[in-house]
Amino acid sequence: MRFTNKTILITGATGGFGREFTKQLLAKNNTLILTDLDEATLTEMALTAEKEAGTGRVLQCIASDLSTREGCQTLFDRIQELGHPLDVLINNAGIALMGRHDEVPLARWEQLLEINLASPMRLTALFTPQMIERRQGHIINLASVASWTSDVGLSAYSASKFGLRGFSVALADELKPHNIQVSAIYPFYSRTPILNSPRFGTLAEAVPPDPENVPGVTNPADVIRNALAQAENDKLHIFPDRVGRIIYQLQKFPALFDWFRQKISAATYN
Repeated sequence: MRFTNKTILITGATGGFGREFTKQLLAKNNTLILTDLDEATLTEMALTAEKEAGTGRVLQCIASDLSTREGCQTLFDRIQELGHPLDVLINNAGIALMGRHDEVPLARWEQLLEINLASPMRLTALFTPQMIERRQGHIINLASVASWTSDVGLSAYSASKFGLRGFSVALADELKPHNIQVSAIYPFYSRTPILNSPRFGTLAEAVPPDPENVPGVTNPADVIRNALAQAENDKLHIFPDRVGRIIYQLQKFPALFDWFRQKISAATYN
């Protein structure tokens, strides 16, 4: 599917990757529906992006809390009222936190799982029947290189992304007979606000990652540009940066992979 003249929903639209999805898809003359928690921020971002792109349009900005079943259902209902069936669903919304698992408040890591894993599954279940009926569609899940590996303190985050990868793989097989594509994107650390996520317990004293010092840190614009190009070629597994590709390949050699993972972790947090 070429992402031109399509109706596209982007969740987490005001985040680092969300803003890039918005700008780059407007430039391809698409009609966008944007959602995030704060409507004022969302609307301001949408107006700026439309003005800069000079093409495409933002059909609607919808404030929604995707951490709940009700929030996902309300978003779906609001979109149905617009009368524009989706061609592409981009499950981009996500949060992170750092801490030894037993020291992270229960409510916080449960909320992470709801947003990072349950909401893409819920929204997919809601929008897929219409895509099946029309025999066209594309579902894009913003996973992470943490879908394949993890650092100390990211147990809940990594669990959510491992789950999203597994969901994407199974979903792709389920929807292939209906001419619906599925893509999962696995970026490495990028210069987005998620690098400054909350930290808890004894690990909170670790030095927060500095985007300029993390080896292989990426530019969000490059990540999304590469990801969209691969998604347009119907790739299921998308590695939009060099470090992610290296991590994927090194898994074939467990000892070497463990050494590389520890080097990255040490350079990031020490």
